Amino acid sequence: MLTPAAPMAHAATGGQPSYSADGRARAGHGRDDGAPDGTAPAAPGVTIAAPYSECLANDCRAAGGPGVDVTFTLSPNEADTDVVSYDYRLSSESVWRTVSGATATVTLTPQGSGLHFLDVRARDDVGRGRLGATTRVSFKVAEDHGESGRWRFAEAEGAALDSGTSHGARHDAVLSGGATRDERGRRGLITHDPQGVPLTDPVTDRGLLLDGTAGYAATDGPVVEAGASYTLSAWVRPETLGSTDQVVLAQGGSGGLRLLYDGARGTWALRNDTEGGLGQVTVAAGLPAVAGVWTHLAAMYDAAAGQVRLYVNGRLQAQESAVALVAEDGPLEFGRAASATASTGYARYFAGSLDEVAVWQRPLTDTEIGDEARVVVDAGHNAVELVADWSAAGQSGTGATLVDTASGYAPELLLSGSAALDGRAIVLDGVDGAATADGPLVDDAGSFTVSAEVTLDAAAISTKPVGFVGQVLGRRSADGSVWGLWYQVTGTQTVLDPDTFEEVTVPVGAWRFGRRNADGSQTAVTSDEPARLDGPVRLTGVHDAQDAMIELYVGSARNGAAVPFTATPGAGDFTVGAVPEAGSWADRLPARVTGVRVWAGAMASPQQIAVVVGG
Repeated sequence: MLTPAAPMAHAATGGQPSYSADGRARAGHGRDDGAPDGTAPAAPGVTIAAPYSECLANDCRAAGGPGVDVTFTLSPNEADTDVVSYDYRLSSESVWRTVSGATATVTLTPQGSGLHFLDVRARDDVGRGRLGATTRVSFKVAEDHGESGRWRFAEAEGAALDSGTSHGARHDAVLSGGATRDERGRRGLITHDPQGVPLTDPVTDRGLLLDGTAGYAATDGPVVEAGASYTLSAWVRPETLGSTDQVVLAQGGSGGLRLLYDGARGTWALRNDTEGGLGQVTVAAGLPAVAGVWTHLAAMYDAAAGQVRLYVNGRLQAQESAVALVAEDGPLEFGRAASATASTGYARYFAGSLDEVAVWQRPLTDTEIGDEARVVVDAGHNAVELVADWSAAGQSGTGATLVDTASGYAPELLLSGSAALDGRAIVLDGVDGAATADGPLVDDAGSFTVSAEVTLDAAAISTKPVGFVGQVLGRRSADGSVWGLWYQVTGTQTVLDPDTFEEVTVPVGAWRFGRRNADGSQTAVTSDEPARLDGPVRLTGVHDAQDAMIELYVGSARNGAAVPFTATPGAGDFTVGAVPEAGSWADRLPARVTGVRVWAGAMASPQQIAVVVGG
């Protein structure tokens, strides 16, 4: 992907104009304005400036890199004398952009490595301007040289090994002060190696567990070059949050950089001079930090531009310009920071888990940071961490508590009212049955996947009016649902009863995943086929925070088109079978529900859904 910069007025150097043999488009997209051939402009020339060059049939050299601008000079075909502007776009985009001038220069910023295409067409001064034939040029963006450091904390014991791919010294991090590893790493069940090759024996990922009082890890020297550009990235899961700062990553003395939880603001921030002296620079996120859930943080400093950016869950949260938030020499600290006032010389210890920490000695692009937050394993497969798994197998009775025995996070699901267990499922009568788990299980503003198997009570559903809504699972907020999976009666139909051979009216309904607002409106994906009333169905909802989209799967089949979705963090509990409303309950669902599971991370494809969730 490329990001266009403002058109520039100067001429570029290097490269050769790109024409076909007859002076028209070499890539041959043809005319699209209906004017006769020979009247509108011919295919224009496109010159690529160094360090990039045009890809030819037997020569396609990679150059530059993500974030390194590419400049094109657009010029009229030698047969044209009346060109006044150009339309251009990336081949992957639907929107054309325009730059004026008989000859013009445009600058784009590659967001990722690999092969890219640019389409250009000239516009003349006849009438409102006739569009001519299209020239397509391709160029290849070199891959990044890699991370200055990456720590996965996947080792069974000892130091956390630096697996960064850039050339240079390794910076292994030694665990100290009671810091330990546990099997709650953000990558979840690891089924592929870092190159995407399936493992014969999948393993459970580990993470760094810190106690908030003395535990930390540190390298033996600086990882971030003092005064230079950098990007920091980490997955964090704070156990508790309050008014006290908690440092995720730090390098340097009391004026060095800190990626941290800012207790005064209640959110994530990047700052220096944490003792509050003169010259402090703080860039803070707009969303509140959330305890007990996995959240991805990234911070970028562009020394040349004097710009700082802070990202949460792969989305830009805040930025500052004309500032210097530089690193100082010193070890890279995980979970604490140097302090001029603390008796031990260090303070602001982190309580919770850290994982998948990485450092680059350059500013990453928005796309690269989004990819880092996805934890991509290979095409069609993102790493996901199971954070809740409730099974009713072998349990029966009412007023019970379902214990999570599979995820390692151990949230409890408390049944209330008439909700009961029948040895296989949670049985909900649609009258006063429900089940709840304390607080959020995932960061609502992050990527997550939720799933459950549902068998509707056909007899009870048949008594419901059109418009009835029953929630399978979800979270509620003061102004509607944060997100949820639900069933809705959308109409009725007349069918022949196979037992009595008489016509009967039965409800028709649909499954939905998304948000229901306080005014009754919905932002949701709807199932393709009517919801079945005669047996179990596996439902899975996916929220991709980086693309800001939601998807619904019935079985392992993707249903409907992905829907744009703006996450709205809430404060309610996780609920099954109903939603809390004004001190009571609403949207009670008559059904049997089993296999309730929640993952941090968005599953990426029907294939991953089939393998991880099941049909």
